[in-house]
Amino acid sequence: MQSDPHYSIYEKLINDEDARACKAIPDAACKVVPGNFMRIIYAQFLTKVGDALINPKVTLPWLMNSVGAPLFLVGWLVPIREAGSLVPQLSIAHYIRRFPVRKWVWVVGAVLQAICVMAIGFIAMNFTGATAGWLLIIVLTLFSLSRGLNSVASKDVLGKTVPKNQRGQANGWSSTAAGFVTIGLALLLALSSYLNWQAGAAFYAVSLFIAGAVWLVAALIYARIKEYGGEVDGGRSGLLEAFKQLSLLKTDAAFRRFVITRTLFLSTALSAPYYLILAQQNTQGSLSILATFMFASGLASFISGPIWGRMSDRSSRSVMIIGACFSAMIGVVLFLCDHWLSTSTLFPWLLAVLYFLVCIAHDGVRVGRKTYLVDIAEGDKRTSYVAVSNTVIGFMLLLMSLFGLLTHWISMASLVLLFAVIALLGVLYAKALPDVSD
Repeated sequence: MQSDPHYSIYEKLINDEDARACKAIPDAACKVVPGNFMRIIYAQFLTKVGDALINPKVTLPWLMNSVGAPLFLVGWLVPIREAGSLVPQLSIAHYIRRFPVRKWVWVVGAVLQAICVMAIGFIAMNFTGATAGWLLIIVLTLFSLSRGLNSVASKDVLGKTVPKNQRGQANGWSSTAAGFVTIGLALLLALSSYLNWQAGAAFYAVSLFIAGAVWLVAALIYARIKEYGGEVDGGRSGLLEAFKQLSLLKTDAAFRRFVITRTLFLSTALSAPYYLILAQQNTQGSLSILATFMFASGLASFISGPIWGRMSDRSSRSVMIIGACFSAMIGVVLFLCDHWLSTSTLFPWLLAVLYFLVCIAHDGVRVGRKTYLVDIAEGDKRTSYVAVSNTVIGFMLLLMSLFGLLTHWISMASLVLLFAVIALLGVLYAKALPDVSD
């Protein structure tokens, strides 16, 4: 191991007496863990840079507006970006199982995403109005489908190349990398607000071409991961057989409980945007508040990622429970603050603090459930678990997004309180999950 140039960095990141113990991977894979561990983090860091530049909550709506796209199309950005990569994963996994080495599936997904991002830049430079809007939606759909390849393959590669007691830390350090990128963009946004910079569609298009190049570099790095051949059972069956994998929800009680728990924990992510919207309404859309919230989100991931990762390697189930309880508690605090302090000039900044805390809580849920899903199964079964889970979650995400319609009858703070109750229901389900981290 020590001949690997990545070993010293790897040792500092892991910083564990048990770092040399390779659990749930073959001896051959154990010898190259440091290089694989670091390449996974490098690649994920670069894709996070690209992701930040096409954020469906911030930058893509701005681009839609700059090219004069119809406003109703903006409402489709988040569902297409998120659910579009999850819903088709059951059929994607059917094809992935044909390959004994699956890093190439991730590489193909990254290259396709690079092409899509550059295509978005091309559209921004050459089209306007409804034409530009619909073209952006089409390309974003293709981008999201490409992400599905990465989502299924990445967990399988992680499970085959990184020991069981280090996977949470790999997810945690990747979260820290994402936070670092978000902090940088928040500082740039704050600087642009201070200097009154104005960037047109052409400027953003150039940024997207750069983002596409970043994805290509990530693909090159990931291609250098040393992955051993895995199982291919089930890869030759028909597509109908792939959908029969849904029977896992009936036959595997632990997996079924995990999927229900993960569905209920979607509330921790769905509640977060309402903190920003409440602050926006109290500051007339101040750009400095937007920069503050971006900074809070990035700082939360930067700080909490390694901590949640290390805790997940001890008990990913406990991390999910702690994160969800924390998120629910913050939701209750927001509801009370909205009721008693909404007229205070400090209310928007208090919301930023609460948003920072809820982002920490959500990162715990996210790192915990990612680690749990990788650890709960071994071999070819892992691919089925990931695909079934993500496909179901994709549909449930679209369904739970309809909760936003309740704001016609209740306040946003009340909706956040409802999400807090749903998170606590998830905690009750999570307590009965088997602990798979040992």
